[in-house]
Amino acid sequence: MKKIRRQFGLLALGGAGYGAIELLWRGFTHWTMVLTGGFCFSILYNLCGAMERCRRWQKCLAGSAIITVVEFGVGCLVNLRLKWNVWDYTNVPGNLLGQICLPFSFVWFLLCAPATALCDKLRRREAHSVRALPEGSKARAA
Repeated sequence: MKKIRRQFGLLALGGAGYGAIELLWRGFTHWTMVLTGGFCFSILYNLCGAMERCRRWQKCLAGSAIITVVEFGVGCLVNLRLKWNVWDYTNVPGNLLGQICLPFSFVWFLLCAPATALCDKLRRREAHSVRALPEGSKARAA
């Protein structure tokens, strides 16, 4: 149950964070972007656990690749299939079907730096709180 609450918390934190970034950047956002941002942040959290011994730039590179793949999938659904026109990179160099492009993959790389730092901090905090529990409580906390 704690893992489910953690994932929902990560979705909410990531969605709110990415929604705020979009509001600052474009002046508006879309609910699908809030969900996508939350989903990507929860993936980054798990990625940081799997790559805990890797350097920050390696986490950012992997995170950027994952976010770009998720963005492509969501874009194909909401923009091409459903025709909601949430974004369009058609006029941006290095785009694929107007859904992803090289410049924004680089932006995702840059945004992964603070995002993975936050994920690492959250993971350390969670590990510390589990270590602080009495011995019989640790099994229930996981």
